[in-house]
Amino acid sequence: MRAFSLKARLGLASAALGLAALLAAGLLVAGMAQVSTRLDEALGAERRLQGYAALSTQVSTFLVVATEMVQTDTLAETRAARTDDLAETVRQSFAHLRAGLDSEVTQAQGLDAQSRRATQSLAIARMEALFRSSLSGLLGAGDKARLRAHLDTFAAGFEPLLGEAVKEETRLRADILGGIDRLRHWLTLLALAIGAAALLLALGVYFGLVRPQFARLDALLGAARRIKTEDFAVALPEGRADEIGRLAAETNRMARALAARAEAVAQDRADLNDTIAARTAALSAANTRLERADEDRRRFFADISHELRTPLTVILMEAQLGRQGAEPLPSFATIEARAQRLNRRIDDLLRVARSETGQLALDPAPVDLAALLAEVAAETKAELASAGMTLTLSPAPLSVTVDRNWLRQVLVGLLRNAIRHARSGGAVTLSATASGGMAQIEVSDLGPGIAPQDQARIWDHFAQGGSGNAQGFGLGLALAAWVIEAQGGTISVTSPVADGRGTRITTRLPLTPR
Repeated sequence: MRAFSLKARLGLASAALGLAALLAAGLLVAGMAQVSTRLDEALGAERRLQGYAALSTQVSTFLVVATEMVQTDTLAETRAARTDDLAETVRQSFAHLRAGLDSEVTQAQGLDAQSRRATQSLAIARMEALFRSSLSGLLGAGDKARLRAHLDTFAAGFEPLLGEAVKEETRLRADILGGIDRLRHWLTLLALAIGAAALLLALGVYFGLVRPQFARLDALLGAARRIKTEDFAVALPEGRADEIGRLAAETNRMARALAARAEAVAQDRADLNDTIAARTAALSAANTRLERADEDRRRFFADISHELRTPLTVILMEAQLGRQGAEPLPSFATIEARAQRLNRRIDDLLRVARSETGQLALDPAPVDLAALLAEVAAETKAELASAGMTLTLSPAPLSVTVDRNWLRQVLVGLLRNAIRHARSGGAVTLSATASGGMAQIEVSDLGPGIAPQDQARIWDHFAQGGSGNAQGFGLGLALAAWVIEAQGGTISVTSPVADGRGTRITTRLPLTPR
């Protein structure tokens, strides 16, 4: 037989507690209704006793007045006038008492209660009949003795009837109050019994149902905490088929799966560590080889520069001596100019080599910008002529504090880029102006321009001259930007310039303070 689920058991326990609460509430309501009914009966009896007291006072007043009129031989018309208000008051009291009893007779439960109410009503009717008879005799004709006889008969008959009615009402009120006390006693006992039963039921639900589930939940909580600390050796009891039992079974399965996964991850981590160690060793060896190659490359540049400078120095000296001789030849000036240009090429070679190793150094000094632009134009004159392009030079008498050689190489590199990529434009402009305390140097061409998506990317890599007829080593735009920005300047590109064509590279450098 399948066991009830935890949800069903909790539902049954809640229903039992709710039923006990409803039973207690129902008994309390019924008891309060009985108490209310009894209290209404007691209040009715109290009101009748007050009515009897008022009636006794009214009748006594009536007898006093009637006796005084009989003794003074008052005329019948005068007796009627004097007793009219008193008689009406007594009649209203009788009517009030009779109406209250009639109402209670219809509401009384049980034959005995109805019989007692009917007996009281009959007693009131007899007192009222006796009063009417005495009033009729008092108001009629007759001598003093006859009138006194009517009054004596009324007094003698009314007092016992009234006393009996009062005694009955007093007894009835005592019975009602005693019934209320007994009902209160029974209700108290019943409430205590229901409270004890509810307490026993609640204790039974807690110790028999709720507390064991708390223990099972605590075990689940402990298992969850152990799993949190990666302790997967969890073995919860799975004997019950209720919700917590199924949760315990799922937790055990999860712990086993996590343990298997953790073991696999540990194995993968060990394999990964082995792979990382092997790759690290390989990278270390590769770095050692690269460092050795870089050292060899730098030594090669230094050696080749030294080997080139030694004969070049001799050539420069011989050309200068020949140019200063008694009969100088024009060829000596050409040889000297070419040798100086080759010397600058060697300097460029060394600068490029150092920049690749992070050893780039700047030597800023005041530079005549017009003279520098003229030097740049002269250095690229042959390349422009070979490309069939014309250069428009617009220098200005400005002075900037920069490293002359590096700025010259940046501008030469920008012109060579224009020669390489803008041959179709046929013209290049190199200009310098002053703007806002800065020298603004622009290299403009009429080539196809640079695509918008490539304009940000051109500063990200080292671009080297690659055309077949280009001379020198070139200068990447990334390095050019570093050279300019390291000296407090900026470099930017604008493309297209006009009619969807052209590129303008703008370099801004601080002017030399005056």
